[in-house]
Amino acid sequence: MIQQTSPLSVMRKKPIDEIEEDAKHGGLFKSLGLWQLTAIGVGGIIGVGIFSLAGLVAHGDGNNPAVGPAVLISFLVAGLASAAAALSYAEFAGMIPRAGSAYTYGYVALGEIIGWFIGWDLLLEYIAIVAVVAIGISGYFDAFLSGIGIHMPTWMTSTADEGKGGIINLPAILVCLLVTWILSRGTKAFGRFELVAVAIKVVLILFIIGLGIFYINTENFNPFMPSGFGPVLAGAATVFFAVFGYDAMSTAAEEAKDGKKHMPKAIVLSLVIAMLLYVAATLVLTGMQNYKDINPTAGFASAFQGVGLPVIATIISVFAVLSILTVMLTFLLGVTRVWFSMSRDGLLPGWFAGTDKHGTPQRVTWIAGVASALLAGVFPIKAVADLTNIGILAAFVVVCLAVIVFRYKKPDAPRTFRLPFMPLVPAFGVLASAFLMAQLHWETWLRFGVWLVVGLLIYFGYGRKHSLMNPDSPRHLANARISSAAAAGR
Repeated sequence: MIQQTSPLSVMRKKPIDEIEEDAKHGGLFKSLGLWQLTAIGVGGIIGVGIFSLAGLVAHGDGNNPAVGPAVLISFLVAGLASAAAALSYAEFAGMIPRAGSAYTYGYVALGEIIGWFIGWDLLLEYIAIVAVVAIGISGYFDAFLSGIGIHMPTWMTSTADEGKGGIINLPAILVCLLVTWILSRGTKAFGRFELVAVAIKVVLILFIIGLGIFYINTENFNPFMPSGFGPVLAGAATVFFAVFGYDAMSTAAEEAKDGKKHMPKAIVLSLVIAMLLYVAATLVLTGMQNYKDINPTAGFASAFQGVGLPVIATIISVFAVLSILTVMLTFLLGVTRVWFSMSRDGLLPGWFAGTDKHGTPQRVTWIAGVASALLAGVFPIKAVADLTNIGILAAFVVVCLAVIVFRYKKPDAPRTFRLPFMPLVPAFGVLASAFLMAQLHWETWLRFGVWLVVGLLIYFGYGRKHSLMNPDSPRHLANARISSAAAAGR
């Protein structure tokens, strides 16, 4: 069905019945169950947040005062904002189990230009997430090698902006390419790998918490908030990177065996599990080592090194690399599915929507993987993390607004999950996300703005004309010619 509206309209909305029809013939294979979906969500949430960003925010850097043990509050503030968005995602996922996540939700509820805005936003943000996680892995890999007496040259382990004499972050580049190869093997194989890797990750974190409790020195909690409450809120904007991931998991909804039933459960389960582990882990980290001595890129490794357990520190570094890989896999999956969905809708060239015999969009997988490798190789972790956060927070604002609009415009649409206290919960999500966006540096806003302007040029130059919601789209004309030729051949 094609919506009969002016081809010049930027507010045309994609009907739900057409969304469901796309999912039936989309070329993606349905192979993910509830626990595999939950594992993908947990895999996306837990990783660099615990192993890198917690230490970075607690310790501080040249541009950001130390937050100290109050990093726990930063995580709770970010988690509260994320929970409101998670419930909004859960309601949409129960209605529209289709690849695309926030892009699709915005397209259905608020119109094409909003869908484009958030889809284009997510393309950059998910690629940036893969990059920042790769940088975090590089830090732990370097810590592991140092623990066994091997010291990599500085020029190949840090970027020029970090001021350490580095040129390029080669380990980060290589790990991006490795993850791209794993994802290119197909969703079924990826789901199995993710389930096992996430199980190992959770066991590792429980081990860290269980052992670390015995080495907590309560004097390290004083002062609890060394720089005041303002930096704690700014820290929440940075660690927000650590409390989403379910949004990328929702991009795989079209590959779920029963998306309408399992997606809402998987979203809520993954966030609850992650937040419980975050609270316990941050208490242990800042209790074991004074915040001034925490290594900003390998926090737990330095904490166990500091209490005289270098072997444990080395083991943590090894398993941290494996566990953080799951974050990269989740978000690389996310960017490829958003890109695939936008291409299938005609907003980007259809060439990108091609899939192989395993139902994997190989072209966008490798393009996104190489792009993340380039980003990881030349930018410092803080700049990339903030760029990621502003984009995801913008997506959360759109999804929370969209769920309010859609609840009132389409109150009778089938919903397998209805978020409570409408519209208070999503309204809180909008305000909290906007507040956290306001804490980010102006340079982050500038980079984000430039990306959006480029996106608008592409939309008005290509996407609006070729959209399948445009009755005069060249895609429709091409399909009509193919159908006519087939009929003539009979």
